[in-house]
Amino acid sequence: MSDQLARLETEQRNPRTMDLDQLPTAELVKRMHEENLAAFTAVERVLPQVTQVVDIVVERLGRGGRLFYVGAGTSGRLGVLDASECPPTFGVPKDLIQGLIAGGDFALRNSIEGAEDDADIGARDLTARDITSKDVVVGIAASGRTPYVIGALDAAHAAGAFSVALSNVSHSLLASHADISIEAITGPEVVTGSTRLKAGTAQKLILNLITTAAMVRLGKVYSNLMVDVRASNIKLRNRAARIIMSATDADRSTAERALVAADGQVKTAIVMILRDVSATEAARLLADADGWVGKVV
Repeated sequence: MSDQLARLETEQRNPRTMDLDQLPTAELVKRMHEENLAAFTAVERVLPQVTQVVDIVVERLGRGGRLFYVGAGTSGRLGVLDASECPPTFGVPKDLIQGLIAGGDFALRNSIEGAEDDADIGARDLTARDITSKDVVVGIAASGRTPYVIGALDAAHAAGAFSVALSNVSHSLLASHADISIEAITGPEVVTGSTRLKAGTAQKLILNLITTAAMVRLGKVYSNLMVDVRASNIKLRNRAARIIMSATDADRSTAERALVAADGQVKTAIVMILRDVSATEAARLLADADGWVGKVV
């Protein structure tokens, strides 16, 4: 297995950074930045596969399913990060998009290197979430061969869930355990084997695409405004008012009054103003339109 790992693209030495330790700071930073650009190129090449995944996620979430991200180390942390940012940004329930990391929440702040080596634990952690055929599971592993992630994908398959392998190597082992594979080939890292760098950047870009595009397709965005944002603190209440102002051309006092009358629901406040209706009527109109502001106004 060690020989197989050594042959992965992510484990090769980068010929463009062999003198890394000899560079002055300005050149060091420039060289690292130039290498980061490879992450964007790698993501561009897999946009067709990302598009397929987004459409499947939209279809599954639309009929009551959930989206799970599963990973270890950096990959796991990125999945948890992306999942945890969806409820405040798009107003979705906290269990709609979930991130699982090998070693549990403790591993978010601490390195638990051995936690990724047990496929049975990956399967058990996912099964504990009552996975069903309506769900989508995205397994994330830069090397494309993490046992914890493979175990979770196998459990997803057994439950009839749709499974996705996200890796940074070609012909990944992960791909043979999933319904669809996204292989964003970022090549050798600046620091050999440190996949929190280019590989991690590409993973983050792809996770951003999946969740954000899916939320747009589910009506969580009007124009380019996050109209399902939860106004749960001062900053977000201010943002909610500005969103209403942008969507309706109303002044701040009108926007704030509508937001209060709508019990903090930005979509409802927008429809109230644009359709000149009560909060109750605005909520009804939105319900009839499956939450799409654009279909109501």
